[in-house]
Formats: sequence, structure tokens, C-alpha cells
Amino acid sequence: MAILTSSIARKVAMALSGLFLVIFLAQHFIINLTSVIDPETFNSLSHFMGHNFFVQFLAQPLLIFGVIFHFIMGFVLEIRNRGARSIKYQSFKGNENSTWASRNMIISGAVILAFLGLHFYDFWFPEIVHKYIESHPIDETRYYTELLQKFESPIRTALYSLSFVLLALHLWHGFSSSFQSMGWNNKYSKALQGFTKFYAIFIPLGFVFIAIYLHLNQ
Repeated sequence: MAILTSSIARKVAMALSGLFLVIFLAQHFIINLTSVIDPETFNSLSHFMGHNFFVQFLAQPLLIFGVIFHFIMGFVLEIRNRGARSIKYQSFKGNENSTWASRNMIISGAVILAFLGLHFYDFWFPEIVHKYIESHPIDETRYYTELLQKFESPIRTALYSLSFVLLALHLWHGFSSSFQSMGWNNKYSKALQGFTKFYAIFIPLGFVFIAIYLHLNQ
């Protein structure tokens, strides 16, 4: 991984992995949204995603690698950036020079990583056990019912909602800055920044809506 030794290379790698995760997040949101609109469609899509060879053995491992790589690279960049500040400023008012989200990406990132651990515990591991360890017969209608059960608890629903609020803050800075890291600067930059801000709010709050909706419709 010598190619990642320079600061610019690490930032570009961080940006590319973040953009990859943003694409996955949108796809994940679209599928979850069908649980609110049409549970049968949600069951069909979930069954396809859970039994398609490409998704299970190519896309899914790539996604897991992308998540791990993105957060490890984020921690590495944060540590190196702090180490580079050898001279401490006598007075620094961060809120006058940057947003809370940009100053605390490491915090929101760590919370999101913890949330992903909960998400894997809730959905991915039970799915692996159900299919490959306990070898249950295929049931294409079980997904919506299992999803409802996950949001039966108000505490779990609140934790999911809080995690997505922090995800919104993380995306508010991270999504737009990823294009800056790759040198994107042209006449479309302002429109692209507007889209990233919209995405950072709409998608996470959409997940919050889904969680609360499923909790209230037990």
C-alpha cells in the first residue's frame, strides 16, 4: 500500500471510498423505503439481495471492505493531522472558522461505526445464521415481519434515529469535501455542493422516518 503514503493519495482514497458508501446508502434507503410503501415489494427485493450470487459473494464483501477501509483511513488522517499541528494556537475559535460537523468528523464517524456494529448484529449476522448455519427453508415473505420486530423496542428505534442524525452531520461535511479532495472545481461545483447538502439531510432523515414509522405500526 505504498501508494497511500502521501497525504494527497490518502485523501483521494478516503474520498473514493466515501463516495462508494454514499452510493450504497442510497440503494439501501430505496429498498428500505419499500417497507413503508409496499411490504410485498420489500420482501421481494430483500429476498433477491439475500440470494443473488453477485450481491452475496462479490458486492457484499466489497462493501464490508469499503466500510472498514473508509473508517480506518479516516482515523489515520485524523491522527496525522493532529500530529502535524506542532504549534498550538493561543486562541482558536473553531465555530468561527468551521462547522461542528467538519471539526468532529472523527466523533460522528466513531458513532456511525458503532451503529454499523449494531446493524450487523441486528440484521447481517441473523441472516447468515438463518441461511448457512441453521439452514432454514427459503421463505420469501419473512423479511418484513423480521424488520418490524427489530423496531419494536422504543430504545432501539431511538438509537437508530440518533445514529442517522449523526450520519447526516457526517455527510454534511464529508460528502461535499470528497469532491474537493479529488480536485473537482468547475462551473458545476456550486450545484454539486447543493446536491450533497440535500442528500446529507434527505437520506438520513428518510431512514429516521422509516424507523419511527415501523415502530408505530407494530
